[in-house]
Amino acid sequence: MSSIRSQRKDDHVAHALEQNGFKNDFELVRFIHNSLPNMNFSDVDLSSHYFGHAFEYPVYINAMTGGSDKTREINQKLAMIAKHFGLAMAVGSQHVALDDASQIPSFSIVRETNPDGFIIGNINANASVDDAIRAIQMIKADALGIHINIAQEITMDEGDRDFAHWLDHIEAIIRSVDVPVIVKEVGFGMSDETVRQLLDRGVRYVDVSGRGGTNFIMIENARSERKRYDYLADWGLTPVESLLMTQPYHHQAQMLASGGVTNPLDVMKLLRLGAHGVGISGYFLKAAHLETDAMFDEVELFLEDLKKLMVLIGASDLTALRKRKIQLLERLVMYDETK
Repeated sequence: MSSIRSQRKDDHVAHALEQNGFKNDFELVRFIHNSLPNMNFSDVDLSSHYFGHAFEYPVYINAMTGGSDKTREINQKLAMIAKHFGLAMAVGSQHVALDDASQIPSFSIVRETNPDGFIIGNINANASVDDAIRAIQMIKADALGIHINIAQEITMDEGDRDFAHWLDHIEAIIRSVDVPVIVKEVGFGMSDETVRQLLDRGVRYVDVSGRGGTNFIMIENARSERKRYDYLADWGLTPVESLLMTQPYHHQAQMLASGGVTNPLDVMKLLRLGAHGVGISGYFLKAAHLETDAMFDEVELFLEDLKKLMVLIGASDLTALRKRKIQLLERLVMYDETK
């Protein structure tokens, strides 16, 4: 069973690297150009606060991998990036290591590489309180992510089929652990109804993780013997739709967003729409396959460009950014409060 799950982890990485991205609606959100920003590049302050912690940048390395020898190497490279730039980092699902102790090093390497960093554990909503505590202890996690991935499970040949207990498990874990708990989708977005149910169970950190990045339906379809789910390629809400749809609850929970973020402008748009932090997976996964110096240079340029774009719209910090005018196009116009 453990070898099967480890192979699945490697399959997920391979298929994720092959994907070219899916429609995520970033092109339907436009900032208004500012020809006179009245500020300098040196004035930009990207410091932000999420997961109950202060960070220099409003981006974090989102959950990706772990559970095999290959993914141990990837997690080490990702932890090097996190340490170098002071970014939070979430590991992939730890269940393979909870069931097979021989796979623990593929996750604990993150803490070994970045002993003082902010690391987020990862379990699914089937997990027990004991599973949650063990996952936290495994990597000395500063926070715990609970992923909800019904679209992936239901299309996975060997996936789970029972989901009625998920909210009970989430509530029990929140009541029993002493670190922040983030509930995140895995790339299909969250509606206002979903977020309301989570809030009712005590959730205060939500990553809407919308459609547009790694598509686990298509990954499981590629792994499946019958490959019959092509018609679900566009399933789910984009991160843009999710943030707009859940606006009534932004004051009750700290909203995080991810899903198909490939450049600094994508980050800016999600921050403007209410995200406190933006999770990025695919971009960092590709960077982790570069040589170390090239990897650091790549991420350095990304963060530098994020600051440059702040000047372009005349925003010296994230508070100012969230006040900048935007245009919502096509079907997103229904969410535009100025109309």
